[in-house]
Amino acid sequence: MGADIWFNGKLVPFEDAKIHVLSHALHYGSSVFEGIRSYDTDKGHAVFRLPAHMRRLMDSAKINRMEPKYDQAALEKAALETIINSGLGACYIRPVMFRGVGGMGVNPLNNPVETFIAVWEWGAYLGPKALEEGIDVQVASWSRMAPNTLPSMAKAAGNYVNASLVKMDAVLNGYVEGIMLSISGYVAEGSGENLFLVRDGEITTAPASLSILHGVTRNSVMRLARDRGYTVKEGLIPREALYLADELFFTGTAAEITPIRTVDKHIIGTGQCGPVTRELQSAFFDIVHHGNDPYGWLTPVAG
Repeated sequence: MGADIWFNGKLVPFEDAKIHVLSHALHYGSSVFEGIRSYDTDKGHAVFRLPAHMRRLMDSAKINRMEPKYDQAALEKAALETIINSGLGACYIRPVMFRGVGGMGVNPLNNPVETFIAVWEWGAYLGPKALEEGIDVQVASWSRMAPNTLPSMAKAAGNYVNASLVKMDAVLNGYVEGIMLSISGYVAEGSGENLFLVRDGEITTAPASLSILHGVTRNSVMRLARDRGYTVKEGLIPREALYLADELFFTGTAAEITPIRTVDKHIIGTGQCGPVTRELQSAFFDIVHHGNDPYGWLTPVAG
């Protein structure tokens, strides 16, 4: 059985954390969420960039006209409480705000906003050997949503229908992941990850204007790369540039920093984790595994 879940202000047993079948979120996707990791570092249990994630959750709620019952500080405290209660060190943290039972129909304004935080153990998201050996991906047939259709800055459940279609197609076609293009045909991101391209020592990632999610790990990797002297830019990436890249890698809370070894069966670089990706992995893991955190990105889990 899973760990207790923080639900509307109190911890409840896993089996009692239930919602009604007429909850608005179930019918219309009216929920926002976060994915956060806690690590068992050499210096103790700590959560990676907890304030940044909770701020994005609050931003997602605001964009979707949801009035939270709890402020950011309360949710950060609740996340730590849930981790401590679970007895887990390294774990994945999932806070969710959703529209509950009220009027049925597209208009959610009369439906209460409910909140829960769940934690569980979650290893390498893209497979046990992905971080070392890289993964095989395809360019998806489904495009990333157009600007001004759905708000991509919000990490909202409804947005992930797009992502699920991409992921299912990739898996059924024998790949680990798919890369979405924008409606104009430029490289956007994976189904649940941001994407970086390395060519001649320069690092490029898609701009926010292509409806990508503003990833917290993406932001962290850009900082780590620039602090190591790399030129990092946001720019348009044609599809064919993927095949000519020296290195490609995904970033995300779940994916961390995962190298890509092939795209559409084109071998990327040497087909192995490249030196830039490896350097950034090492810098990232030095923080989250060893606790060497010059940026103040780790929040200790006391208890």
